[in-house]
Amino acid sequence: MAVNPTGADMKAFLAVDPDQPIVMLNLLRFADGGAARYDAYLAHFRTYAEKVGAAVVYYGHGGDPIVAEHGQGWDAVLLVSYPSRRAFSDMVRDPGYQEGTHLRTEALAEAVLQPTAPAG
Repeated sequence: MAVNPTGADMKAFLAVDPDQPIVMLNLLRFADGGAARYDAYLAHFRTYAEKVGAAVVYYGHGGDPIVAEHGQGWDAVLLVSYPSRRAFSDMVRDPGYQEGTHLRTEALAEAVLQPTAPAG
């Protein structure tokens, strides 16, 4: 399963409204030993997120689900606020950011990366 967006994913993402502010929902399932590796990724990530005006809203480890099918629980949830879809795209294209994405890839067995916008 892919844990990083492809070029086609990013093109479709930007086609919606590149200037729309978003909060990116990250649902994370760690590989063996991945939690520590993800912490290293987050330290790297924060540097580049700040450059584009993004901020971590929440990062927490998941507990046992109360309502879910078997296997639907996640190890962690990360919410990041971006001033625009374009800001997210700019960050992931940054060569310095890309140098650390191996940490994320190595940390995760599975992930969902879903942009959200305020309802209403």
